[in-house]
Amino acid sequence: MSDKKSGISFFEKYLTIWVLLCMGAGIMIGQFLPQIPEFLSKLEISNISIPIAVLIWLMIFPMMMKVDFESVKDVGKNPKGLFLTWVVNWLIKPFTMFGIAWVFFYVIFKNILPEDLARDYLSGAVLLGAAPCTAMVFVWSHLTKGNPAYTVVQVATNDLIILVAFTPIVALLLGVAGVSIPWGTLILSVVFFVVIPLAAGVSTRHLVCKKKGLEYFEKSFIPKFNDVTIVGLLLTLTLIFSFQGDVIVKNPLHILLISVPLILQTFLIFFIAYLGAKLLKLPHNVAAPAGMIGASNFFELSVAVAVALFGAQSPVALATIVGVLVEVPVMLVLVKIANKSRGWFE
Repeated sequence: MSDKKSGISFFEKYLTIWVLLCMGAGIMIGQFLPQIPEFLSKLEISNISIPIAVLIWLMIFPMMMKVDFESVKDVGKNPKGLFLTWVVNWLIKPFTMFGIAWVFFYVIFKNILPEDLARDYLSGAVLLGAAPCTAMVFVWSHLTKGNPAYTVVQVATNDLIILVAFTPIVALLLGVAGVSIPWGTLILSVVFFVVIPLAAGVSTRHLVCKKKGLEYFEKSFIPKFNDVTIVGLLLTLTLIFSFQGDVIVKNPLHILLISVPLILQTFLIFFIAYLGAKLLKLPHNVAAPAGMIGASNFFELSVAVAVALFGAQSPVALATIVGVLVEVPVMLVLVKIANKSRGWFE
């Protein structure tokens, strides 16, 4: 089966390879052309990097156009799957991420990581854990033959919740971790990277559908932005890794150390949601997307907030980028697990 028919593009399927290449390119730029990241790092407003903000917008806007908020009105017809998604994403996931990351960074890796780095990496993990995925879930849902309409409702309601829950959860957990939170910057980040692109995406969807119809929007308009999203992601990674060059060169082992708790968390949350769906007797086409949306992360938002709060050169931003690196291969493994276990639900 070709990548196109399977619902995942060539670039998305091999995203980890492109991420690795961008890591290398960014490190090389930081080492041999340091004047580039030095200049770009000065372009910011209220601690938000302008170049990275533009690139983040390139990623987020096409994704937000896929969210059909008209489907929210049908949420009451089959609410169990939605309740499961909300509970896992907002009452379990952020806190298990904090707990797992804390154990690894402060206990298991205590003799390897200095306390300041442990705190920064924990902060990055918290930002990932508090931002459940809103975009790639559509791909994972398609690969597991999920119910597309229900997946849209799961994503749409998740986006509504993230507007009010992300900031207090991050502030609570980072406060526990001993990090001072600039509320203004955090709220501005959520508004800038969620509220505005979400409003723009919904408005664009409405206008295009009204003018040329839903079929044109889904089959012709949205696909035009697929490469834009990937290019924005890869350029963002290249830029951030150029800022992180010295940290990576001096501490290559830390990439591996950060990835361990993130991978464990991904598997844990998937099985909590997936087995929870089994106990609730939900159909597989609802259970699989529920597991996927909890396991994957809205890493664009996590990266944006990490950069806004702590700076593009901070180890916190590095931790969120590692989340991008490990997510795609791990999620593809979970897709295979979900497909092979379809019989459990039948």
